[in-house]
Amino acid sequence: MKIIKAKDYEDMSRKAANIISAQVILKPDCVLGLATGSTPIGAYKQLAAWYEKGDVDFAEVSTYNLDEYRGLSHDDPQSYHYFMRENFFDHVNIDLNNTHVPDGSNPDAAAACSEYDEIVAAAGYPDLQLLGIGNNGHIGFNEPDDHFSKGTHCVDLTESTIQANSRLFDSIDDVPRQAYTMGTQTIMYARMILVVANGEAKAQAVHDMCYGPVTPECPASILQLHTNCVVVADEAALSLCE
Repeated sequence: MKIIKAKDYEDMSRKAANIISAQVILKPDCVLGLATGSTPIGAYKQLAAWYEKGDVDFAEVSTYNLDEYRGLSHDDPQSYHYFMRENFFDHVNIDLNNTHVPDGSNPDAAAACSEYDEIVAAAGYPDLQLLGIGNNGHIGFNEPDDHFSKGTHCVDLTESTIQANSRLFDSIDDVPRQAYTMGTQTIMYARMILVVANGEAKAQAVHDMCYGPVTPECPASILQLHTNCVVVADEAALSLCE
């Protein structure tokens, strides 16, 4: 794993956006795997700013998001489909027909997940997969477990993840308890993986991802086995990696 140290959140966001924009410039019709959550927002804002300046063009890009809450429609303000439009898609020239998020509104979990696996496979898997990392080492919504997951599947969210995400909802009772997520095997099919992390709260997870044993108890640790994984993290998130 290649680790790039950033000074702070803004520096992390800029460095991550540099890597993503380089991918788009080198391959204008590339496939991007995208992530939600607070960590990537700065990178998305930087990419949008560079688009406005004419430095990067998303017209031919297609995207596949990692996950979506089960039970939320695309137009629900708490859905990840809505999040992506609010924080990125509506600010660049990407064709919305080329953007994909698991269908959280489909109550048939098996159908929703197999359908998403099929379209990701048909796209040839991401040229670059952007990931955040949870405090407990989760990637996507792949929570600590006794095995690594394979394809897209329905997960029960852990209490720590529900607590972490509750800041985005009016009440913790409003946080969905399940989500559809790409499995770790699908994530590993990406030709390049870019992990972003910031803040002291992520320090233990980042250490375990980079230097701990490869175990499904820390899902992100499997990234040690990827041939092209880059971690961009600020000093606080890397504080246990010295």
